[in-house]
Amino acid sequence: MLLRLENVTTYYGQMRILEGINLEVGEGELVSLLGGNASGKSTTLKTVLGVVKPRSGRVLFRDDDVTGCGVPERISRGMAIVPENRRLFGDMSVRENLELGATLRRGEDLKPDFERVHSLFPRLYERRDQLACTLSGGEQQMVAMGRALMSRPKLLLMDEPSMGLAPALVQQNFEIIKQVHEAGVAVLMVEQNATMALSIANRGYVLATGEIVLQDEASALLESEDLKRAYLGR
Repeated sequence: MLLRLENVTTYYGQMRILEGINLEVGEGELVSLLGGNASGKSTTLKTVLGVVKPRSGRVLFRDDDVTGCGVPERISRGMAIVPENRRLFGDMSVRENLELGATLRRGEDLKPDFERVHSLFPRLYERRDQLACTLSGGEQQMVAMGRALMSRPKLLLMDEPSMGLAPALVQQNFEIIKQVHEAGVAVLMVEQNATMALSIANRGYVLATGEIVLQDEASALLESEDLKRAYLGR
């Protein structure tokens, strides 16, 4: 198993956010984590990446216990994240933003990685010298995804990839995520658009008030009345 959360409980101060989370992502899987606002989705990703430490439970990555490891260590082991709202460096060029994704690979030849990113996102080659702050929302999302891929991740964490995108770009964005997954990268994706997320996922989990209330194959969840009840909180 590539990633496993075992009975993870996470707090912010005295407020419990996650309670007894058990979640798995296999090698090459695309797993969708669904839920409404304040359900704990983003906190789950932060716990996986090491931004937040669980009060109890374990995070295992490639069968190693990484619960006590910080973010740089987890990234060096093969995690990468496409954060909510992209979080690019606006006063840096597209190429410079992409290079930041390979910070832990100093001294390596990055040409094959740039070629891979540009093959997925031809627009980024056209915009390579342009400042990130001048790009459209869709183009900025491409840079954020490309930056994560520059680290050659085993597991790509995606936090609300459709947020802030025009409807016409949402379908394109999910097609690109599907391509990345089909190229062999495992993905754990937090997303509120359940239908779109499950249409490309292998499996899904549903969070409600910090607990997993439903899990199944993506195709089964798409047809599930339980999903509608859990997702809508009624």
